[in-house]
Amino acid sequence: MTVIPSYFKFDPATRHLSLDGRDPAFYLDPNRAYAAMHATSPTFFWEQEKHWYFTAYDQVNAILRDRRFGRQITHVMTREELGWPEPSLHLADFDRSESKSLLAIEPPEHTRLRTLVNRAFVSRTIERLRPEIAALAHRLIDGFEKDGETELLTRFAEIIPVTVIAQMIGVPNEMCRQLLDWSHDYVRMYMFGRTAEDESKANQAAKAFADYVVSLAADRRRIPRDDLLTLMLSPARDGQYLTEEELVSTTIVLLNAGHEATVHQIGNAVNKILHNRCDPKSLFADARATELTVEESFRISAPVHIFKRWALEDLEFGGIQFRKGDEVGLILAAANLDPQKFSDPLAFRPGRAEGLSLSFGAGIHFCIGAPLARLEMNIALPILFERLPAMRLAREPVVKDVYHFHGLERLDLCW
Repeated sequence: MTVIPSYFKFDPATRHLSLDGRDPAFYLDPNRAYAAMHATSPTFFWEQEKHWYFTAYDQVNAILRDRRFGRQITHVMTREELGWPEPSLHLADFDRSESKSLLAIEPPEHTRLRTLVNRAFVSRTIERLRPEIAALAHRLIDGFEKDGETELLTRFAEIIPVTVIAQMIGVPNEMCRQLLDWSHDYVRMYMFGRTAEDESKANQAAKAFADYVVSLAADRRRIPRDDLLTLMLSPARDGQYLTEEELVSTTIVLLNAGHEATVHQIGNAVNKILHNRCDPKSLFADARATELTVEESFRISAPVHIFKRWALEDLEFGGIQFRKGDEVGLILAAANLDPQKFSDPLAFRPGRAEGLSLSFGAGIHFCIGAPLARLEMNIALPILFERLPAMRLAREPVVKDVYHFHGLERLDLCW
């Protein structure tokens, strides 16, 4: 029987849910609330967010693939028709950097940009990075193994994905720390309850980020290299180029998405494994066992919990009438806990083989970096547990005070 948390206020007559996404009781352990959503109503109107949300696996999966819903709305409706105010001047640089983001545009623009970028993210290309990722993981562990303790996020989880994506794009290693700082400030725009200070920092980060990409691109035009930035500056088969605006937006989203979620996921996975006292030898016994362990960590502790869609026309879905321009929320992390799809969904079962989670989305906006994130996890986790077999939690992990990303602020380990 599902226990309904005290902060979870649901009205079955209207299917309205009152839930404060900034409440620590919620964001410290959101899976409890997701179980309550499935037990009461997988579809509900979230009062604080002012639109409908879906959590059932099949419905979330369907909307992600349904072309009547899109990530963009201003290509079919004006701001005036939507009742939106004029863009905020204090977010001009952030808005400019987002204007051509792969995460926020629709075909035909999305198709053209994704085709240009996808050349570097196909599985066979990503697989070539395996030796470099393994060597990096070993080198990092060499740096703290003798200490008998470490804070895993800053000394391992953050470094691997940002180093790999920076190297792929062509950003010098000495810029990795700066990339992390820009990215942390930038993504706070997506958090629940963001403040004026968050917005100011995000806009400043966007400006600095964009200026750096433009200067780096100018360097690559003079001296091309074997990296993703040079590739994005070259024409596709049909002779099309990325505009400077497209280049900036695409590079920023690749740098952010290429490491931010994976940092969270490495921490989330290690925390789950240690909390559940799992036997690493069985979890990583072979390639198949490792893959299942990684997929289960993505299912039960996804790093990104929500994606939004817009209704691109008047339509009905799941018994709800939507008007063109209505916003729709999809809780991917809750869909991963749907008892209609996954047995005993709140249990961490690394051998589970009941289908893929929706942590990477689905449809045309399926995460372009999924092969890279999976590869990094499949390499880093076995090496970490093989090198440090006595590893344990030194103290209770600190969860980040944000939603709808879910990750740790600190993960202190000892051995």
